[in-house]
Amino acid sequence: MNDRARILVVAATARELASPEGWLTLQCGVGPVEAAARTAAAIAELRPAAILHIGIAGARRARALAPASLVIGAESRYCDSNVPAEWAPSVVQASATLVHVVQRTIPGAATLAIGTSARVGGTANCDVEAMEGFGVLRAAQLAGVPAIEVRAISNEIEEPDRARWHFDAAFAAITDVTPQLVRALRAHMTDVAANA
Repeated sequence: MNDRARILVVAATARELASPEGWLTLQCGVGPVEAAARTAAAIAELRPAAILHIGIAGARRARALAPASLVIGAESRYCDSNVPAEWAPSVVQASATLVHVVQRTIPGAATLAIGTSARVGGTANCDVEAMEGFGVLRAAQLAGVPAIEVRAISNEIEEPDRARWHFDAAFAAITDVTPQLVRALRAHMTDVAANA
């Protein structure tokens, strides 16, 4: 594999990671702190060309995203922080180029901001919520590595009964689409390297 096209696939849990087909994987753990620390360490060791952060997420009822719907993260918002931006950022934009690659690969997916919080229901002003995205994308941003977050919807954020969440469908949706995403991102990064 061309090192300049190496893709690192990052997910919080083993269940969200598809079986690797020649790509690098990282199980970063749950929550923004674990995700940031482990992603930063993996970037330093593996030096990937790009990062694909995948997993499941909740969505606000008003957005009406069906279980197993795929969402492309245009940006990640850290909803646990309320300090001024000059002290620490609370928004990281996904790589615009990678967003376009992923949109072409899964054209039916919504492209939205994805909130990050260490607790369920801890986000505000965004329709999709997860627990690691900001940590992964911020670690990538600091290392100068393009990154993107893609999620499969498992539940409504307002639904407290986890027995009513659609874990199996969401896990299947994200692991099924991962190989397509990696192939598309690898092809893009190969083109970038060839034209550098």
